[in-house]
Amino acid sequence: MYIITGASGKTGSVAAEKLLAAGAKVRVLGRDAKKLERFAKKGAEIAVTDMTDAAAVKKAFAGGRAAHVLIPPNLTASDVRAYQELVTDNMTAAIRESGISYATVVSSTGADQTYGTGPVRGLYSLEQKLWAIDGLNVLSLRCGYFMENLLAQVGIIQSMGFMAGPVREDVPLPMIATHDIGVVSAELLAKSEFKGKQTRELLGPRHVIYPDAAKIIGAVIGKPDLAYRQVPDAVLKPAMMQMGMSSNMVDVMLEMFEALNTGHMKSREPRSAQNTTPTTLEAFAVEVFAPAYRGKAAAGA
Repeated sequence: MYIITGASGKTGSVAAEKLLAAGAKVRVLGRDAKKLERFAKKGAEIAVTDMTDAAAVKKAFAGGRAAHVLIPPNLTASDVRAYQELVTDNMTAAIRESGISYATVVSSTGADQTYGTGPVRGLYSLEQKLWAIDGLNVLSLRCGYFMENLLAQVGIIQSMGFMAGPVREDVPLPMIATHDIGVVSAELLAKSEFKGKQTRELLGPRHVIYPDAAKIIGAVIGKPDLAYRQVPDAVLKPAMMQMGMSSNMVDVMLEMFEALNTGHMKSREPRSAQNTTPTTLEAFAVEVFAPAYRGKAAAGA
């Protein structure tokens, strides 16, 4: 039995779909039963689970052999780090008790650092807790910057005419499509050949600076001169809170962006076939960003 946390999310949904398509027994975990129904139709077990509920998490992991593990985001958490520690404590206790043998972890570049990385500090903690479980084979996928983060730019472009954010214009980011992360995790779990405690970075097809991302996106939405501007934190914080984030979540996110700007948080592995994934930003712009942009434009018309 494969246990998929965050099954209604970006990476978990892909991992679940891939394993189900291969005929595997899968249990999908998530907070919303309706979002899990599509997996049940394909033969998956459903476990509606609040990851802050230790008893529910223990039950959801029972009988599992391998797991796709992540920290479900909680943008409204009043204390992000406390939320992360509670969830990771519950997951690691459940994995230890269930006797699960293999786990892939959706982690991040920067999870090698012990401080100053915002929400990524919680992933460092998760890795440490999993590595302390005797007999558990763990492969932590330290992923780059999600291309899906760019979707927040849709409203900014439509209201301001340019892309904006906290990242410096000259910082190269290893941009990766979350779909590719889910595929890699599913393949690793299906084979279950990794041993011990390992890490592997996943870096997308190449590193990209934000001005180049703006050019790529602009080309597919009919704005060839689309530019990117770095915006001060003082301007960003109220805007991010208006998007529904708690004050503390905004603070830890801004800490992460500062870590990216200073190089405190960055990829460490030389690029290789093993850590390079196929979906290009050009493909993402056509297949994901442009439909989202046009959809919002149509809704606002």
